[in-house]
Amino acid sequence: MAKRSDTLTTVLLALELLRRIPRNRKISASELRDQLSGLGLDRDLRTIQRQLEMLSEHFDIERDDRSKPFGYRWKERAKGLALPMLSEQESLLLTLAEKHLRNLLPASLMKSMDGFFVQARTNLGPSGNSKREREWLSKVRVVSTTQPLLPPKIRPGVFEEVSNALYANRWLTVDYRNAAGKRSESEVMPLGLAQQGPRLYLVCRYRDFDNERSLAIHRIVSAKASTLTFDRPRDFDLQKYDDDGRFGFGDGKRIRLTFRIDKKADLHLLESPLSADQMVKELGEQLEISATVVDTAQLEWWLRGFGDRVSDIRRDAD
Repeated sequence: MAKRSDTLTTVLLALELLRRIPRNRKISASELRDQLSGLGLDRDLRTIQRQLEMLSEHFDIERDDRSKPFGYRWKERAKGLALPMLSEQESLLLTLAEKHLRNLLPASLMKSMDGFFVQARTNLGPSGNSKREREWLSKVRVVSTTQPLLPPKIRPGVFEEVSNALYANRWLTVDYRNAAGKRSESEVMPLGLAQQGPRLYLVCRYRDFDNERSLAIHRIVSAKASTLTFDRPRDFDLQKYDDDGRFGFGDGKRIRLTFRIDKKADLHLLESPLSADQMVKELGEQLEISATVVDTAQLEWWLRGFGDRVSDIRRDAD
């Protein structure tokens, strides 16, 4: 029975390796090991190497041994292996997911899915039959509601360490330089990851503190995940953290905001209210808007954006 189980494990390992060997680039044994590790299939490097040597003898797999580490890929005209075979719809879904969720998934999981992403892109390529699905990629787009900005540069390896520590509930040591340029090294408990426009933020607690802080990922000089794990605090809720306006530079204080705005500038506020309890009163050429909101710096910047079209602003305690 044990021998049968070992054989099944070996076959499954071989299938996972075959699915992850790319066509258009070479991949090393260590990269494949990391991908499998992200799936929970932990194997030592030598085991992966032996499997790859065996597979390259029986399949159309090219092994580049001119330099170390050796690189593996499917030969140019090889049919390859795709298990399970992705449909056109699944390929479209995976391609969009890779594009828009790359920064919201742990790096180890993205690596483990690399074989599927490659297969999805190949299926939607010019040589494929998925014309309508391929065209769909040019028919949809996520647009910015503010002035578009290029994403700040994140130092190599930082996102991988941060996202993997967050995924595994491991303590994280960060070398951080704040907006004022002050640099310090600290041990933090990673609790959440948020994307705000082109920027990424890590919500965390410093060791021996029970309040949360937001660290800009691009300001982290270096990061190293510990082998020590922690129990995720039950009193922390990322949704509530966001609802309290913490990403808008607020502290959770709710107010009853009232202001007047020119009718010509108010249409979007009627279509997309500030809150569920928003009230609107018509006053000649103006409307009086009243809503319960979180008081944040982001709210102040938003109001200032209307210029002299907004007047009589009041902030009453909720």
